[in-house]
Amino acid sequence: MARPGLRLAVFATLLALLVVLLGAYTRLTHAGLGCPDWPGCYGFISVPKTDAQLAHAEVHFPEHPVEAAKGWAEMVHRYFAGTLALVIAWLALQAVRRHARDGQPYRLPVLLLAVVLAQAAFGMWTVTLKLWPQVVTAHLLGGFTTLSLLFLLCLRLSRAFAPLPKLPLSLRRIAALALLAVVGQIALGGWVSANYAAVACIDLPTCHGQWWPAADFSNGFHLTQHVGPNYLGGQLDSDARTAIHISHRLGALLVSAVLLMLSFKLYRCGLAGLARLVLLALAVQVGLGISNVLFHLPLGVAVAHNAGGAMLLLSMVLVNYRIRVVDKVRVGHGWRLTPVVGVDISHPMRNDSWRRF
Repeated sequence: MARPGLRLAVFATLLALLVVLLGAYTRLTHAGLGCPDWPGCYGFISVPKTDAQLAHAEVHFPEHPVEAAKGWAEMVHRYFAGTLALVIAWLALQAVRRHARDGQPYRLPVLLLAVVLAQAAFGMWTVTLKLWPQVVTAHLLGGFTTLSLLFLLCLRLSRAFAPLPKLPLSLRRIAALALLAVVGQIALGGWVSANYAAVACIDLPTCHGQWWPAADFSNGFHLTQHVGPNYLGGQLDSDARTAIHISHRLGALLVSAVLLMLSFKLYRCGLAGLARLVLLALAVQVGLGISNVLFHLPLGVAVAHNAGGAMLLLSMVLVNYRIRVVDKVRVGHGWRLTPVVGVDISHPMRNDSWRRF
């Protein structure tokens, strides 16, 4: 039987996915500075539209003329992100209250609340630091982190999986490696987006007709870029953007290799369903990445590529969670529980708390 709070957690997860996609849409339409202030827009709670509001915006933000479409893209993203923060705060409050009564797990919801508060700060800095690539990338990773932790919370609350027999340690290690590889590739994708390097190479499998074109890796990954310029559209030259793009391609090859090994290992361990899920998520994401290059970053495909990255990450969370939900093993004349991630042993006599949560 599922624990209380599952429906709210599922709603929050779907809302977090929508926020991630809205953030991608905002970046891809160059609307990151559609509102030059935070949390409002030109000093208002919505995009200025009356003559008086437009006059106010012109006086106080002369360097940022109002572009309604970009402003609304930014504000809609903020509205949904704010709603998500409130839902997560309610989840955390409920978890703390229920923990005292029936042992409901509360650490993960409280961690989620801390993450979403940090996300709010990064959202503010994204605007006030004028799309500084380091902050934009960190903000993107924070969004994916929020989504992943919410999905993990859903898994723990659902009690949807029966325990498995003890699995090989090698499977757990490669699953953990796959998760780290996907996170690293998402970070690279964020760096590509923040530096407008997605179309630095417009051919495949070569780049500029060469297998190894001129690329400036030192400037492409210069992480101490100074704060001050407006980074809308990017500040790097062609060779630096090429270096970022090539790195993302190489990362895709590495991730593909690791996930193929993971799928093979899952099949060998009798987890064919998980193996097929990983292969499907990988194939969709690779196909979307190739389409981005061949069709020169069409908006729909680029947003779908962000969704594919989210699905690939969630599949890694599912795999790592699933293979760590293991069965009890007989030891001598008693029982012990094989240590797994997500086990609450603080209340051994309440609500089957020896099980996963």
